[in-house]
Amino acid sequence: TASAEQLLEAQYADRAHLRSIFDALIDAAVQLGDVTIQVRKTYVSLLTPRRTFARLQASTKTRLDVGLRLDDEAPGGRLQPSTIHETMKVQISFTVLEQVDAEALNWLQQAYEVNR
Repeated sequence: TASAEQLLEAQYADRAHLRSIFDALIDAAVQLGDVTIQVRKTYVSLLTPRRTFARLQASTKTRLDVGLRLDDEAPGGRLQPSTIHETMKVQISFTVLEQVDAEALNWLQQAYEVNR
């Protein structure tokens, strides 16, 4: 079986510019509190002790999507409708590192808070 780092290297092998976005989001997530990171073949799940609150996925060669478990939020503004997972009805898309801003990190924190 592949290690977490090997899986990540494979996910971002042909989209290296998205790896810095991924790393910034992971750095922010681990500072939220008790967060478990589960690396899969095509995505990474972020979990509270209770359940998954976000999923990071390099959906295309130019875009990283973050599905958020925010059951009471409707798509609008940066929150787009999501097809990442049925429990995550909204997502935020990133194409450049500068998009990992206070608004995006606030949505990530809200997803963590309501799912812990």
